[in-house]
This record gives sequence, structure tokens and C-alpha cells, in this order.
Amino acid sequence: MPADQDSRTEEPTPRRRNEARRKGQVARSQDLSAAVMLFAGFMALEFLGPRVWLTMMAVTRSALSIDGNVASRDLMTFSAAMALEVMKVIVPIMLIVAAAGIVILFAQVGWLLTVEPLKPSLSKINPLKGIQRLFSFRSVATALVNMGKLLLVVLVAYLTMSGCATEIIYAFTLGFSDVLKLGASLASKLGVRVSAVLLVMALLDFAYQRYSHQRDLKMTKEEVKDELRSMEGDPVVKRRRREVQFQLAMQRLKKEVPQADVVVTNPTHLAIAIRYEVETMPAPKVVARGADYMALRIRQLAEEHGIPIVERKALARAMYEAVEVGDYIPERFYKAVAEILAYVYELSGRTIGARAAAGLA
Repeated sequence: MPADQDSRTEEPTPRRRNEARRKGQVARSQDLSAAVMLFAGFMALEFLGPRVWLTMMAVTRSALSIDGNVASRDLMTFSAAMALEVMKVIVPIMLIVAAAGIVILFAQVGWLLTVEPLKPSLSKINPLKGIQRLFSFRSVATALVNMGKLLLVVLVAYLTMSGCATEIIYAFTLGFSDVLKLGASLASKLGVRVSAVLLVMALLDFAYQRYSHQRDLKMTKEEVKDELRSMEGDPVVKRRRREVQFQLAMQRLKKEVPQADVVVTNPTHLAIAIRYEVETMPAPKVVARGADYMALRIRQLAEEHGIPIVERKALARAMYEAVEVGDYIPERFYKAVAEILAYVYELSGRTIGARAAAGLA
């Protein structure tokens, strides 16, 4: 395992992360959920405790004041009423704890609904693997961490109770009601402190779980290459790649065609946009070309920007096969292109220049 882990040097790809998430393999700390729910419960008792106390005292007094000769039907009605009063003060605390558990679980995992972890697997009941997990480094480390948590909780409890030792010693001088109040106060104080300590440790555990999950998802270089090869054959990826390439081509047409001097067509299936600046270019350059829909789009852009469109079937076909976008036209096309440019410049009142015309002729 260590050797295998050493070879996993590459960060996990989005596909690997999604696949692990689909299987329910996410970074989650059970201690964090328990600590947050415990802390939320004690904090709710801090604010709602007096109401709970008064309600329980009232229910107790009412129960003790019942006449032993009361009818069974009246007793059932009384019990239902008392249970309703108790539920009114207990249910809000339960809802707060449940809401805290849901919120912290969603904060860790997000929205995830999968049944993959519930599917039966022979590896889960393999006794050899079970023994390996039992005596693995991770199991030993977990046991040591849990012992540390227990010792820390005991220490917090000791410090809390020792700080209230005087009150506890003189509790025998108090009345029954005051003793109950003291006990509730000490229990609440102890619960808040212990749950706060557990919450801090749970946050550290969650950070470790995220680190461990990230480390387990790392890939070898060969795995990354295999995944890239498999994705290249994915129809969805291919379609998306074609869509991106088409969008980029359309953006390039919108930018380059308006700067062309002439568009040569065959006339409907092919279109080549040519630009020539005598001062800066050694020869005319193909700034855009396309077939079928691309050719139609080039002609539309040319018409929108007043670019002359010249039909030359043989020339358009030959240039489409021989010249890529951004290339200067080969020498064998100089004469034909010079004639077209001369014609276009004559229409527009521009001149091609004697030296440039001689070089293209």
C-alpha cells in the first residue's frame, strides 16, 4: 500500500471525483455531526431550560395532587394533557438538534443521494480484509485518537466539577428544589464545555478526513492517461469539443471577414476570404475559409460589411484544398488572385500598386 500511495502523485480529475461521489465516497466526519448536534442540544437547553424546568415542575405537582379515587377516563385525559404540555417544551429542542444535524451534514457532503454503499459486496465480509483493517495503521491511529478524546473529556469534566466543588459540598444545606436547580446548572455547564471541546476536536477530524479523502483519490500518471484516452472516445466529450470548435470558428469569422478585400466562391459550397495589404504583406493571405454552412456564413458577413464576392469555381476549389487560414497564397495562384484584386480595386477606386501587381503577375 505505501508503494502504491507513493506512485499516486497526480491530483484527481473531475471525473474521478464525480465517480467517487456517486459511490458515496466523500469526506465526512461522523464526530463532527455528533458534536454539532450535542452542542446545539445543550445550547438549546441554556435558552429553553427555564421553560422546560417550570413545565416539568408544574406537571410533577399536578401528578402528585391527583386524587387516588379519580376515574380512569379522567386519568387518561389528564395524562394526555400533561404529555402535550411536556411535548410543547421538548419538541423545540428536538427540532433544533435535528436541524443542526441536517445543516452540518449538508455542509460536509452537500446534496447527495446514492444507494451504492448499501449494495452487498464480498470484500466487506471477507474475514482476511476485516482483520487487515482491524490491525491497520488507520485503525490503530483511530483508537489512539479516541483514547485521547476520552482523556480530554475526563479532564474537562474534572476541571468543571472541581471549580464548583464548594457548591457541591454545601448542597446538603439546600432545599430539594434548589438542589435540583444546582444539579441542572452543573449538568448544563458541563455539557456545554464538553460539547465545545468535542466540537473543536471534530473540526480537526473533519480537516483530516478531507486530507485523507483527497490523498486516497490521487491518481498515478498512467491512470490519468487512461482516463484521458477513455474520455476522448466519449460521444458527449466529442460533441462538446465540436461545439466549442464551431463557436470559436464563428467568432474568428466575425473578426476576420470584415477585414478581407474579396471573397472567392464556387459559388455556394465554398468560400475563401482574401486580404492583401501592399505595405505589410508579401502576398495575399487567406483570412477565412469554409464549406457549406461556413461558406454561407462567410458570404453573409461579406454582404453585411460590403465585401465584394467573386465567383471563381476552379480557383475556389483549388485554394480551399491547398491553403489554410492564416497562410499566404502559393505562387501558382498569384496571377488569378491579382486579376481578382485588380477588378475589385477598380470597382472600389483603389490601386493595387505597380510593384505589387508585378510581383503577383
